[in-house]
Amino acid sequence: MADSFLSTDALIDTLSAHSFDRPPALVSNAHITGVSVARALSAHDIPVIALDRNGDGVAPPSNAIDFAGEVTFPLTDLDGFRTDVEAIVDAAGGEAVAFGCMDEWVHAYAESEPEGVHLPFAAYEIVDRVLDKSSLYRIADELGVPYPETYWLDETDVDEAVDALSFPLVVKPALKREFEEAFGTNVVEVTDRKELDSLLAEASGADIEVLLQERVPIVQGKDRSLASYVPPATENPAVGDVADALAVVGNARVRYPQAFGTSCVVDQVSHPEIEARALAVLAETGYYGISEAEFVYDGEREEYVLLDINTRPWKWISMPVAAGANLPLAAYADAVSDDSLAPSETPIEETRWVYLRDYLSLLATNDAFWDVLSDAQWQSLVSGSFEDTAGVTTGVYRPSDPAPAVKLINTEFTDREYYCSC
Repeated sequence: MADSFLSTDALIDTLSAHSFDRPPALVSNAHITGVSVARALSAHDIPVIALDRNGDGVAPPSNAIDFAGEVTFPLTDLDGFRTDVEAIVDAAGGEAVAFGCMDEWVHAYAESEPEGVHLPFAAYEIVDRVLDKSSLYRIADELGVPYPETYWLDETDVDEAVDALSFPLVVKPALKREFEEAFGTNVVEVTDRKELDSLLAEASGADIEVLLQERVPIVQGKDRSLASYVPPATENPAVGDVADALAVVGNARVRYPQAFGTSCVVDQVSHPEIEARALAVLAETGYYGISEAEFVYDGEREEYVLLDINTRPWKWISMPVAAGANLPLAAYADAVSDDSLAPSETPIEETRWVYLRDYLSLLATNDAFWDVLSDAQWQSLVSGSFEDTAGVTTGVYRPSDPAPAVKLINTEFTDREYYCSC
């Protein structure tokens, strides 16, 4: 456990007085996803350094974090971020493996390429090809992978797109990060032409490419995501080899809020068609690394459509780890070329992931929602026995590592909030 969240200079001084048996992992940001990645690595004796813009996340007090400290926020000063990371890595022995847990951190490590940092994912140009919806949906189209009805405004007149889609429709950025910086969200639903024209004018003024997309009639509870780690190809390590992918399909059984929120119950499921479609897209892009390919079920088409691919760990990454696919460990092992750390091939076990903070909020506030957890699952959660048996795992809450949950509870009763939900 990190004794405290240190300033950059204090972290450098502390690391200079310490030695590591192997390169530490750098986990940024240090919140819900970060603590899950740290636990997956620490369980195999990999040292973890949590880096973030502040210490308000739940990860720093975790038993899985060896040291934690501040770095310059890359969206504010990318050069300053690079300088900080290089000094930290130099103090830690000259080598580290970076795990970006939000898009801005992935981009920061990929763009700035700090000296001594191993990146367990493909080059920036390939990552951009996956994250750019303009290219992602064209790739899906070429491969015959269904995706929402979408119009590119560089090839379709706005009037034509509006006539085809009708209101309400969705304005989606080609690149999520720059749109979020300008508008504070990654997608906007518009209900009339005046609202649309105003948004398009703002996007054009900020030089942001946007797409017009149908509002998908999503059937709640049927979402599918492929959680995977694609390793670099042996003959050409600049691109991935999906034939050796480590992969698990998850079903976001429950979201909070239900219609549009983030996952709070995710089940491991078998869905070969989703796995094949996601891996086909990843193969076409050349991407290697950890990713989540998100599909939703279109009730009118009666089929799954590809929404997005995240080239990083995400909130429920501890589900595939508990199911037998330790994606962070596989990525670390390849990054440092240590086959002894590679996860052993084991059958994928049926696993349910629960984020209790949101799930309990849903149960407490929605009388129409029926609890999907069994009595046996609740007993394993309350007793803590889930940590030693297969079937259920959690985000944040672990009786053997209580400090992150305590910190999360504390934030519920103060006005101090972490800057993102994951």
